Amino acid sequence: MSHRPGSGLAAVSSALLAMNRQMEVRDVLKTIVVSARELLDAEYAALGVPDDHGGFAQFVVDGVSDAQWRAIGPLPRQHGILASMLHTAETERLADVRKDPRFEGWPEAHPEMSDFIGLPVRDGDETLAALFLANKRCPKPDGSCGFTAEDEELLTLLAQHAAIALTNARLYERSRELTIAEERSRLAHELHDAVSQKLFSLRLTAQAAAALVDRDPARAKGELQQVAALAAEAADELRAAVVELRPAALDEDGLVHTLRTQVQVLDRAHTARVTFDAVGVRALPAAQEEALLRVAQEALHNALRHSGAGLVTVALTRSGPGGVRLAVTDDGKGFEPSTVRSAGRHLGLVSMRDRAAGVGGTLTVTSAPGRGTTIEMEVPGG
Repeated sequence: MSHRPGSGLAAVSSALLAMNRQMEVRDVLKTIVVSARELLDAEYAALGVPDDHGGFAQFVVDGVSDAQWRAIGPLPRQHGILASMLHTAETERLADVRKDPRFEGWPEAHPEMSDFIGLPVRDGDETLAALFLANKRCPKPDGSCGFTAEDEELLTLLAQHAAIALTNARLYERSRELTIAEERSRLAHELHDAVSQKLFSLRLTAQAAAALVDRDPARAKGELQQVAALAAEAADELRAAVVELRPAALDEDGLVHTLRTQVQVLDRAHTARVTFDAVGVRALPAAQEEALLRVAQEALHNALRHSGAGLVTVALTRSGPGGVRLAVTDDGKGFEPSTVRSAGRHLGLVSMRDRAAGVGGTLTVTSAPGRGTTIEMEVPGG
């Protein structure tokens, strides 16, 4: 263990915490590889996720530069020593991978590797991925493997927790995909109920104007003015819907700028006044910023479509060390708190609660008949 800079329980604990801190699959995969290489003090590490066609859907490396990786070429196929990791529960520890009968050679730009350790990342009987490390940084007597039985034990522990982290990340992404599908379905209904009706009215009004243009030009002019007004309303409805449908540029603009822009568009598109304020808010992990944005969008949708509010305010404020509190408040008709369960099915409160819980946050709904509604979401930060 003396050659492992991060040896001991603290290093293992740090690796496990780093894996479980991620929510995106690609981030979890990268964290697994980096954690494994640092924990065992190896020169190279890689993790391959199999596809259903004899290749790897993803292959994440650490210790190889971007230029080297581009020069190596396409992702490897499931062959040789790589394939063995996907079809067995056993760990492979080799003094020189090049002398193994299953070794089939490297691409020309591939770095040279000798001592090797690899094992599958499994969830029950399912192999989720295969983890490989090579070239341990330590003195190696001739013909011996630098990776020890203790290294194998640590890597097995890491792989067990990696399976949990990877499974959780996949479930999170699947849940988010389902939520996006639900949002798109809601927007389709929104467009049908609002924009389609306005376009139908616009068509009828235009027909009426055409019928009047010769015998009653004054009335025809009034109908045409109504056509212009209906067209403007339809355009505003479409603009508001597109804002919700288009993926927010959180990576480029951040939560505050993205939410402020959307509030400005909604303020122009609706008769109710919509305001935004942010005080002392710092950047958050991407998953939390996305959850806050989506909850704000859902709460704004409820307030503008269902509450009859004249004023809707959106506020982001600092909460505790590194956290953020979102509050969306309207002065609309409100509802009885005791009916919040049934209202949740109509207003999307269940979805908002799930979003908040999914990033370690909480959601609070305060309302009363005739006294408006406030929806607050609080996240602890990263």
